Amino acid sequence: MSDVEQDTPRRKGTTGPIPIVTRMAHAAEGLAEARRARHTAPMTPMAQTAIDLDARPGGGVEMGADTRLSWAARTDVGLVRSHNEDSYLVRNPLFGVCDGMGGHAAGEVASAIAVRTIASHAPEHADDALLGAAVEAANEAVIQGAETGEGKPGMGCTASCCLIEGTQMAVAHVGDSRIYLLHAGTLVRVTHDHSYVEELVDAGEITADEARVHPSRSIITRALGSDPDMYADHFTLAVERGDRVIVCSDGLSSMVPDSQIEALAVSSATPIDCTNELVSAALAEGGHDNVSVIVVDVVSDGREEQRRLARRRAVLGCLGALAGLVVAAGIVLALIVNNSWYIGTDAGNVGIYKGIRGSFLGIPLSELEETTTVKLQDLPEATQHQLASGITVENVDKARSTVSAYATQIEEEQAKAQKAASDAQSESTDGSVGSESGDAGPEAAQPQNAQGGE
Repeated sequence: MSDVEQDTPRRKGTTGPIPIVTRMAHAAEGLAEARRARHTAPMTPMAQTAIDLDARPGGGVEMGADTRLSWAARTDVGLVRSHNEDSYLVRNPLFGVCDGMGGHAAGEVASAIAVRTIASHAPEHADDALLGAAVEAANEAVIQGAETGEGKPGMGCTASCCLIEGTQMAVAHVGDSRIYLLHAGTLVRVTHDHSYVEELVDAGEITADEARVHPSRSIITRALGSDPDMYADHFTLAVERGDRVIVCSDGLSSMVPDSQIEALAVSSATPIDCTNELVSAALAEGGHDNVSVIVVDVVSDGREEQRRLARRRAVLGCLGALAGLVVAAGIVLALIVNNSWYIGTDAGNVGIYKGIRGSFLGIPLSELEETTTVKLQDLPEATQHQLASGITVENVDKARSTVSAYATQIEEEQAKAQKAASDAQSESTDGSVGSESGDAGPEAAQPQNAQGGE
């Protein structure tokens, strides 16, 4: 239970992503002092497995996971108080803790009203301004609850909540409950306590460790239910895969130093392990207050999915471009085939072909248009070799003209050969007749002359 002191006017929370370097440099007040203290003072043992948290009264646990986030939440009444005034909110991707104030049957009512109202008014996306508006709506609901008798006058609560979406985490915060971020093994407190001792820390009058045990540590300067004009701090942080978010009531932060929270957060493998270790550590330190802890692991920040989609789009784009090239090549090839002609051979004759000689993927790129009567054996040997390789022509008319020229050439050659043979035969016939007459005339005339002479 905490006392509430009227908050003095101050600038409202800002919006916009806060780089990890900035938040690690400015958001972890007192963490350096706590780490130095860890090396000089004995530390409570980290392993708290001897405490059976599930068997304890006044508590509860919840866990879950999806493709983006994995989470666990636990609340415990502690070792001193008789009832639990904490309420927590787990509605993925929205998580929050409200620590009630106002005594028995009042603090738990205020925190329950706040959780219910924040859940109903929270945005669907990581918009910190709208999340802050949801917390401010919860403030009005708590005030109205006291007025209508749902609770008691003077009741109130803290509220620390976050909404994680992809690489962004929207935060809204009022009071001294806290949100931590574990990034690359370093714990950073991203919320600022609205408390009297935190103002002393800001002024440099005490350290963060001294604030944790200060007699006035229960005095809260801003809370839900105390002022109709109350406003929530709200801002946006950048998160990434491997980050761990811790949302807790002061039942943890007032019992366990930040250095030990960091050590437990680093050494715990899963959210439920981390949650159990932190609650057990608070109980081991005395458990003077109710303790509620939510641990959320960023399993995937969406970047991998975006890269996977980008790779898929790139592959599909390449396949599409390749298909386009194949189609274009096919069209060009078809145009070439349909407008190309060549003269070749076909079963010993000259053939006219449409297309180009050869094949693609076993598919012939030409077809026989017609077989001529011109025989290869009648053509010169050089022409036969050219026809075996294919002689490209401009069109079918040119092909037929060329074949006609071959036929004419063959006819001319055959006519020349026939004439030469005929001339040779004539010469042979003329020589044989002259010899016979010559032989018969003179020889036949001699006996007659001789006889006449006698």
